[in-house]
Amino acid sequence: MSLIKGETGDWEIVMGLEVHAQVVSQAKLFSGAPTTFGADPNTQVSLVDAAMPGMLPVINAHCVAQAVRTGLGLNARINLRSVFDRKNYFYADLPAGYQISQYKDPVVGEGAVEIELKDGVTKTIGIERLHLEQDAAKLLHDQHPTQSYVDLNRSGVALMEIVSKPDLRSSDEAAAYLTKLRSILRYLGTCDGNMEEGSMRCDVNVSVRRAGTSAYGTRCEIKNVNSIRFVRQAIEHEARRQIEIIEGGGTIMQETRLFDPGKGETRSMRSKEDAHDYRYFPDPDLLPLVLKEEDVARWRAELPELPDAKKARFVKDYGLSVYDAGVLVAEQETALFFEAVARGRDAKQAANWVMGDFFGMLNRRGVGIAQSPVSAAHLGKLLDLIADGTISGRIAKDLFVAMEETGKDPAALVEERGLKQVTDTGAIEAAVKAVVDANPDKVAAYKAKPSMFGWFVGQVMKSTGGKANPKAVNDILKKALDA
Repeated sequence: MSLIKGETGDWEIVMGLEVHAQVVSQAKLFSGAPTTFGADPNTQVSLVDAAMPGMLPVINAHCVAQAVRTGLGLNARINLRSVFDRKNYFYADLPAGYQISQYKDPVVGEGAVEIELKDGVTKTIGIERLHLEQDAAKLLHDQHPTQSYVDLNRSGVALMEIVSKPDLRSSDEAAAYLTKLRSILRYLGTCDGNMEEGSMRCDVNVSVRRAGTSAYGTRCEIKNVNSIRFVRQAIEHEARRQIEIIEGGGTIMQETRLFDPGKGETRSMRSKEDAHDYRYFPDPDLLPLVLKEEDVARWRAELPELPDAKKARFVKDYGLSVYDAGVLVAEQETALFFEAVARGRDAKQAANWVMGDFFGMLNRRGVGIAQSPVSAAHLGKLLDLIADGTISGRIAKDLFVAMEETGKDPAALVEERGLKQVTDTGAIEAAVKAVVDANPDKVAAYKAKPSMFGWFVGQVMKSTGGKANPKAVNDILKKALDA
C-alpha cells in the first residue's frame, strides 16, 4: 500500500480520473465541420457549432462507432440504448449555453483496465462509464491586454469521457493507468492520445483518508491536466495540501482546482458543481441512440489485437521476458517494427537490438519510428549478416552507426567499407603470432596471471581492425599462449 506520512499518522490517497479523449473523426459530433488540428482560429466552424438560431444537431455515426469500439477495447458493457442530455451552464466558450452530453444513460457502461506496476505487480482499475459529448471552444487570454478571444474550432468536436472508479491509490498508479489507456486508444485508432495537442486531457479527483479507514474524504477536482508528468505532480501536491489542512484542524471544501506547472501547485478555480447545478434534461432535438446487436458484434470482430493479448503472444511465441514484451507492445508502431525485424530470426536478439541500439538512436535524434533512417528491413538484414558470420557483433555496432548516417542497405555498406569478418584461420594465426612474438613480457605475465588473456584478444582484434572472428581469435590465441 502506498501511504503518505503526515504529522499525525499515515494517509492514503483515493483517486478517480476523468479522461477526455478526442475521437479520431473527420467531422464533429453533431455537424459536418472539419476537425483539423492547428487550423487558423474560427475556420473549422459550422452554424451548428456557433449555435446559430434554428440549427439542429445531426449525430455522426462514425463517432458513435468509435465510442463503442473503445468500450469493447475496455472490456466494458455496451448499452444498446443511450440518451443525449443537455448540460446547462453559461460560459463564453459555450455558444449555446449548454453542452450536449450523456448523463444517466451513457453509451458504454462498466469496464476495466489492467495496469502493471513495479516488480511485475498488476492491478485492475474499474471503468465506471464512457459517454460521448461535445467539446467546448477555446478561450485565449494572452492575445490582448484587456480582452479575451474565443476560437470556436474545437466547439462541437466529439469527446469520449472515460470515467474510472476511485481505485487509484498513488501517482504511480495514475501514471500507469493513463499510459495504458492511451496505448489502448491508439491501438484501436479511436483517439491519437496526443496530450500536448489537447486531444487527451485529464481531470483528477483527489481525496485523502487516514490509513486503515474505509470512508472517502472530500474530493477536489483538478481540471484539464495535459501531461502524465503534470498529473503526477498535481496529485502529489494536492494530497499533501489536503493532509496539511486536515491535520491543522481545517476542512476540505469540495471545489474545482487548476494545476500550475510553473509553480508545481494547485490553486482554487471555483466551488465544485454537482449534477443538479447543470439542470440535465434529455436533448429535445435528439432521439435516444439505439444500437443493433449485429453492429456491436461486427465492431467487436473488427477489433485489432490489443496490448495485453499482444504481450501474452510475444512471451509465448517469441520467448521474451514479460518486461521486454511489455516494452515492445506499449506502442503499436513499436510492436509492428519489432515483429518485422524478428520474423524468421532470433527473436531475443531482435528485441535486444530494437530496445538497445535502435531505441537509443531514436532518442538521440529525437524522432519517432516513422522518421527513423534505419528501417525494420535493414535492421533485419543486419541480424542476418551476424547470423551467417559475415560480420561480428562488434562490427555490427559500427555498421549500425553507418546505417543511421546513410540510410543504406547493410550488405551494401559491408562491401563498400570492407567490413567483412575475417574468418580465414591463416590470417588470424598470423595476427596472433605477431602479437605474441612482440610481447614476450606479457606472455610471461600471462603464465602467472591467466586473466590477462583479454588483453591479448584486444590486441589481435585491434590489429585486424576488429574484423577477426572473435571465436576463432579466442581458440587460436588460447593454443598459442598455452603452448
